[in-house]
Amino acid sequence: MRVDLFDFELPPERIALRPARPRDAARLLVVPGEGAFRDRAVRDLPAVLRPGDVLVFNDTRVIPARLEGRRGEARIGATLHKRIDLRRWQAFIRNGRRLRAGDRVDFAGGVAAIAEQRHEDGSWTLAFAGEEPVELLLERAGTMPLPPYIASRRATDEADRADYQTMFARQDGAVAAPTAALHFTSDLIAALDAAGIARETLTLHVGAGTFLPVKAQDTAEHAMHAEWGRIDAATADRLNAARRTGGRVIAVGTTSLRLLESAAGEDGLIRPFAGDTAIFITPGYRFRAVDGLMTNFHLPRSTLFMLVSALMGLERMQAAYAHAIAQRYRFYSYGDASLLLPR
Repeated sequence: MRVDLFDFELPPERIALRPARPRDAARLLVVPGEGAFRDRAVRDLPAVLRPGDVLVFNDTRVIPARLEGRRGEARIGATLHKRIDLRRWQAFIRNGRRLRAGDRVDFAGGVAAIAEQRHEDGSWTLAFAGEEPVELLLERAGTMPLPPYIASRRATDEADRADYQTMFARQDGAVAAPTAALHFTSDLIAALDAAGIARETLTLHVGAGTFLPVKAQDTAEHAMHAEWGRIDAATADRLNAARRTGGRVIAVGTTSLRLLESAAGEDGLIRPFAGDTAIFITPGYRFRAVDGLMTNFHLPRSTLFMLVSALMGLERMQAAYAHAIAQRYRFYSYGDASLLLPR
């Protein structure tokens, strides 16, 4: 499909630079497969969902993966993208034309890395010096990797260390938050429990590739970056059992959805999964594992807007986004949410 079909105009003032407080005070646009949209709040979820439904969360934890440093006199910026092994990460580099294989980059706090190899997409393999775990080095030298549409408009600060982390974060490795889950609080979880709505967790370490623009003119020409994920056997069994008894599997965030779909077979059964996925979902895709999606509002021409258009239909999502803009919903990572329930 032509990528320009997924374009739309968004007023800059609709981009949220800070999250709602409290988190579950964010607005929620309920988008059914047909009929009227409903303007609700995230804290209304227990009344919007049905007993027996299952919310599936991503328990990845965002690491402070953005680094600023120097190679000699040249300033170098690095955003870690994907772990290769204990000391090496693939990273997107700002001012990467100043790097050569074997160059040493000195970051803040005495942290250093060797630029080992440049990849076809322009990213580099960075090998961190020393024996301290890389996670400790990042805590000392890194900052939270806020999306470009926020970082270009304000500086990252200490509040972002908590704001850009979900309450489910357990497994270190993401360089972007699974933002739909940012809206959840302990009070909301207690209300969902009381309403008979179950929850499960999986792990998908979100990479910085989630923010890369689609430069191709046609979706068939776009290559997704791989991300590592895991669903264990017990979780897969419980999700399959919930669907057999009439419960709906609702992915909280496109990251959860993409991993669920990667783990599902043609028969619709979710199976244990551990490994990389580069699944790219566009209109025409037949969903196998999910019955709905809670997600924030996405960038025009992005792979994520393509995904929600695949779930609900392009015209339906265009209408939903036009409604959200007219009703002054807040967009992107720190913005409001939508609940997409296809027929």
